[in-house]
Amino acid sequence: MTVLDTIAFDIETTGFGADDRLTVAGFDSAVGSRVFLNTGGTASPPELEPHFDGVTSSPVTISTHETERELLEAVAAFADSTMSKRDVKLVAFNGETWNGGFDLPFLRTRLSHHEVDWPFADLPYVDVMAVFEARFNTRGNTLVGVYDELVGDELSALDPFDDSAEAVEAWETGDFERLLLHNVADVRRTRALADLAERYCSKSDFSMKSLDPVVSD
Repeated sequence: MTVLDTIAFDIETTGFGADDRLTVAGFDSAVGSRVFLNTGGTASPPELEPHFDGVTSSPVTISTHETERELLEAVAAFADSTMSKRDVKLVAFNGETWNGGFDLPFLRTRLSHHEVDWPFADLPYVDVMAVFEARFNTRGNTLVGVYDELVGDELSALDPFDDSAEAVEAWETGDFERLLLHNVADVRRTRALADLAERYCSKSDFSMKSLDPVVSD
């Protein structure tokens, strides 16, 4: 039986409404993190990757894009070249659950706004929030709370924000370094929790769904 590698996914946005914008899309695998930043029109942002040298345990690769549309197109190209040809699953924490979630519904909304094709065709998806709600005895149900309680605070110490709402202000003020540190901490916390759940839970505890759209090009 093929064992699927985990790629964790998380986004940052300007808010929760249909007209809000995607500011960061981050992915994390065993070999490192890949992060896409929408600079909001800043043509020459400061070089960001050196800020992560010696700070994170594995490499962080960053690309900057002046608009949301350019970010979405870059994510689609990354998914096609890196994920679609490997035995991987996409994992998020409250990215999309049976009764809601945030990341994937928001992403669909912004992709459709720009008429950019869905990037995750043929990928299996698991939301680990449901696993921890049902199969672990934790006090809270947030990504940070569950990670700190069950894994430790190493990645939370990397996160410069006490509240994810600070990510909105950081983007608006051009504080991209701290914004990206927050996203990297989140995608790595997500993958750490996925790995933990796979160590202690059975395959039947994971609800895996296909992200392949009904109609695709």
